Amino acid sequence: MNVIIAAKFLRSPKKLAFDDPKTAGIALGAIALVLAVAFGTGYLARGANGAALEEITRLQAEMAQQQVALTVAREDAQREVNAIAARVGELQAQANRLNALGDRLTRVGKLKDGEFNFNELPGQGGSESASDVPSGDLLSSLDALQSQFSHSGRQLSVIESLLFDHDLDNKRTPAGMPAPGYVSSGYGGRSDPFGRGRAHHAGIDIDANTGDPITAAAEGVVSFSGVRSGYGNVVEIDHGNGYKTLYAHNSRNLVRAGDVVRAGQLIGKVGSTGRSTGSHLHFEVMLNDRQVNPRQYLDKARG
Repeated sequence: MNVIIAAKFLRSPKKLAFDDPKTAGIALGAIALVLAVAFGTGYLARGANGAALEEITRLQAEMAQQQVALTVAREDAQREVNAIAARVGELQAQANRLNALGDRLTRVGKLKDGEFNFNELPGQGGSESASDVPSGDLLSSLDALQSQFSHSGRQLSVIESLLFDHDLDNKRTPAGMPAPGYVSSGYGGRSDPFGRGRAHHAGIDIDANTGDPITAAAEGVVSFSGVRSGYGNVVEIDHGNGYKTLYAHNSRNLVRAGDVVRAGQLIGKVGSTGRSTGSHLHFEVMLNDRQVNPRQYLDKARG
């Protein structure tokens, strides 16, 4: 068998005769070499493809791990943001409560306008910006602010209690005139109106017309309402802070024992019952069961 090879780079066609053993050996060798090269190239290609696949698989695994880590970090950040938002909400509610309490104390304490303004933020300053503060420091700052709010709240509550007690005590202290008119007889030694020489007057007499209103000099509980020898119709009020007041010679008593009365509340009508020379109110003040001069309380304005 003859094979003729024609190519441009050959000057003339070449004829290969496979009946020649030498030629056949060379041809077979060339064919074997071509097959070996082809097989080696395919093997190397398969090896290169396998390494590439392994690298791709490794990168995909790393990307998956990074994605998981990113998801966890995002969830942690969201939880931290939610926690900060919740803390800020709590602090805002606490600040609103303190503002309301401060406003109430300002009114109760009768503080001057502008002395404590709870509707405006106080002046603040500093060199840090929000981006300069780490989240950990921010949480610590919120903790410190909440602690400060709690301390301020306790202080304001104490002040409120003190002011409330002061207000109650003020309302339970006799003040002002218990009936219209003027003082016709003072406290202490005087001539007995019935001509029996010198006598001690345990209260003061306020000249007033029959039927004029008698009002409570302070808040308290009526401890007696009825007739008492020499005093006629009497109302006695216990104010619960050591003070008691007595209103005598009334034409009518309008309260009963056990009634709770407010300062300035109508409790009776002026009259001339009992040992009396004419229409007037006999008014007494007792402090810790001792008679005191009522005059010092008549000009006292109620706060």
